[in-house]
Amino acid sequence: MDNHFDIQAKEWDNDPSKIERAKVFADQISGFIKQNNNLRALEFGCGTGALSFQLKDFFKAITLADSSQGMIDVLNAKIKQTGITNFFPLKIDEDNNIDTIGNFDVIYTSMTMHHVLDIEEVITKFNSILTPKGYLCIADLEKEDGSFHDQHPNFIGHNGFHREELTTILNRCGFVVEYYNVCFAVKKELKEYPVFMMICRKKDL
Repeated sequence: MDNHFDIQAKEWDNDPSKIERAKVFADQISGFIKQNNNLRALEFGCGTGALSFQLKDFFKAITLADSSQGMIDVLNAKIKQTGITNFFPLKIDEDNNIDTIGNFDVIYTSMTMHHVLDIEEVITKFNSILTPKGYLCIADLEKEDGSFHDQHPNFIGHNGFHREELTTILNRCGFVVEYYNVCFAVKKELKEYPVFMMICRKKDL
């Protein structure tokens, strides 16, 4: 998976639909979470940082984590070019070693979780690094027929998610779902793939 994204990294931002969906996801997050200038955020699977660039003024500090060195390299170049000072890129390994990087008030992830094999393990790690009543925001594909990755025969992951099944996993991992909205559609050839935004809150101890 990393090699695929390393190869695509330099051209990633040339697709206007990726920027469009980043704006939609950012509006969903900033529209639900009450702004607080002290909030610290983590973007998991940040790619070139399109979503975080939309939220750069919403959070005090954003750690942008990705396992693709190519994506991190492009992100670092964009940060240098724009002079942003509250972004902190982080290369993580394939084991998603995020449980060692500190604590955050908000974690958000865009079109990443369907690539994660053991989502329950990663969601448990999210819970462990969120502050009390912290937010987890997941934007990803609704359940699809497997055709989304037709052009990537080596894809191993999930063909999107059923709302109820993902909610059950989140509950089991210590979250309460507070918001769900199908807010975007990825267009591929003649087909559209609905994408949801789910916002959860860490349960009280």
